[in-house]
Amino acid sequence: MASITLSVQDPFKEHLKKFIWINWSEVAREETLKKIIFERYIKTKELSDKEWAFCERIDWHPVDELPFKEEYLKKIEKIKKGKFIRLNSVDEIFKNHK
Repeated sequence: MASITLSVQDPFKEHLKKFIWINWSEVAREETLKKIIFERYIKTKELSDKEWAFCERIDWHPVDELPFKEEYLKKIEKIKKGKFIRLNSVDEIFKNHK
């Protein structure tokens, strides 16, 4: 297996050391594989069985990285301009149901 060394500034390295339970090599491997899968998905709109298994394992899909469609953003803006009930606390939601 090949090995890759990343250079980081000392303050960043010290910050990473605080998270001793994290396997940074595995994080780097997963993020790299996500980029590879994403690039392939953009070109082919397909995923192999092995890629699907990886995506399922980490609960991620390449479409998660795509920007929202303009029509969807317009729909969200319209909803945001609608009428809403302002509440000061969660208790107000249930005050009429007691």
